[in-house]
Amino acid sequence: MPEQHNLEYKQSWHEDHLKTICAYANSEGGKLFIGKDDKGKTFGISEYKKLMDDLPNKIRNHLGIIAKVKLRKDKSKYFIEIKVSSYTVAISLRGRYYIRVGSTTTELTGNSLNDFLLKKSGKAWDDIIEERADLNEIDENSVSDFLKAAAKSGRLPNSDGVSTIELLEIAKTFRK
Repeated sequence: MPEQHNLEYKQSWHEDHLKTICAYANSEGGKLFIGKDDKGKTFGISEYKKLMDDLPNKIRNHLGIIAKVKLRKDKSKYFIEIKVSSYTVAISLRGRYYIRVGSTTTELTGNSLNDFLLKKSGKAWDDIIEERADLNEIDENSVSDFLKAAAKSGRLPNSDGVSTIELLEIAKTFRK
């Protein structure tokens, strides 16, 4: 079976594979096989005993999660299967967040990271209160343009003479 969104093969263990495990935890989960080539053919690993002792601890210590680490045998060659579940909370590796995009592991940055963290926390941008914001910072022309567009679309009837404060109070009732 070829590599895909939730399946990856590696011939040997490398610390960078923790990124893939992190990405699986932040996506839909997946399996990482150590000791197989890119096509899934068993290559085998000689240090399997040490890895079976080290990998569960590395995963727990670096990611704070538990993954199922199993030793498998294909004919006379050993390989390791690491099965990672999807987590509902954001998982990071050394303060960085990764997800799976197709069959690749991608680091999240900027807006993608913000959106990911909000989604994992169960919030939307509308739920975030900016404590430093002040009502005096609201542009009255923007509010007026919004009210005209809302009235035209029928989403906010009877908006004539609605003040900025009244508009915010109306919006507050829709959020509940």
